[in-house]
Amino acid sequence: MVDKLPLPILTRLFGQRRAWLFFVQLLLFCAIWLLGSSDPAHHLGYFAFCAILVSFLGATQDIVIDAYRIEILSDEEMPYGTATNQFGYRLGAFFSGVGTIFLYSPQTGLGLGWAMAYGLTAFLVLPGAIGALWAGPGIYVDRHAEMAGKSIGAWLKETVLSPFIEFLGRRGSVLILLFVLLYKIGDAMGQGMLNPMIVDLGFTDAEFIAINKVVGFWGLIVGTALAAPFIAWLGMGRTLFLSGLMMMLSNLTFVGVAMHGHSNLWLTIAVATEQVTSGIGLTVFVTYLSGLSSLAYTATQFALLSSFAAVGRTWLAAPAGVIAEQAGWVGFWLTTVVAAVPGMFLLWLIWRKGFVVDTVRQPSTEDD
Repeated sequence: MVDKLPLPILTRLFGQRRAWLFFVQLLLFCAIWLLGSSDPAHHLGYFAFCAILVSFLGATQDIVIDAYRIEILSDEEMPYGTATNQFGYRLGAFFSGVGTIFLYSPQTGLGLGWAMAYGLTAFLVLPGAIGALWAGPGIYVDRHAEMAGKSIGAWLKETVLSPFIEFLGRRGSVLILLFVLLYKIGDAMGQGMLNPMIVDLGFTDAEFIAINKVVGFWGLIVGTALAAPFIAWLGMGRTLFLSGLMMMLSNLTFVGVAMHGHSNLWLTIAVATEQVTSGIGLTVFVTYLSGLSSLAYTATQFALLSSFAAVGRTWLAAPAGVIAEQAGWVGFWLTTVVAAVPGMFLLWLIWRKGFVVDTVRQPSTEDD
């Protein structure tokens, strides 16, 4: 729908991407207010509904922003625009997380309560809306006119099936999807078990916040900033390989944490190293996924690819807890290094076959 369904009045005024962005942001603003005013202690079902609604609209907003970003940026701008997008996403998560708690907390903040805290946090959609107004409508492959008068079946085929048919019809599409699925498994396994290990090794809440949140946050920002120069310097293929290797080897620093136990120095080194490499790897990976998306089906294809990556980060990394329990922390972190090897092998394979190219953008089907 985001790709092919124009919104009355809004699409004509702002273009397809911005119309959907403003529409979803309005709904998201209302949903966050409803979530903040809900009472989970007495109405858990309503609270769950509001939480699901916020998540659904947030995911839709991500899809719109990614499609918009891919369409308004030139090939040369894509790595830097993706890094800026990641930078803004991290800052937004930081401000909404820390800021909402500060607005709510009667002990360490303003004590405004949950309803007002969530209500004020909802206004954080405004910077994105203002940025979109500034950036302009972008390009959009409009097929609504040519689909007018055709059957619902034909419309559904163009809207739902054609993006997947176009992607799967490319050479190497299955290998690319497998690579997307496996590339960040080792990193995801480590991220999922970092907090339990910190607790298990006896780090205090203050140490956890200072090291994992503060050092980790700025490490991620630094890594994100380094990604675009790396792509410009080495090209997409080499940067994907280098960032994957760095993410894989950075997990070895947590072996040092596991061996030394409660050591702030080792934890600081490990978190900083891991977050810098993750910042580089995530930005490079998202830039690569952006380049795989056809301009004719930007939102749908990017959603397909990012969803595949999410499956790898969640479902395939799920056995991490069992491995940590059976192998201990040293054995677990060594396992995360091994778990990254299949993704690196697939990267080498698709690179060798020419499916990783240094040009960022795939042409639309109308250009083929």
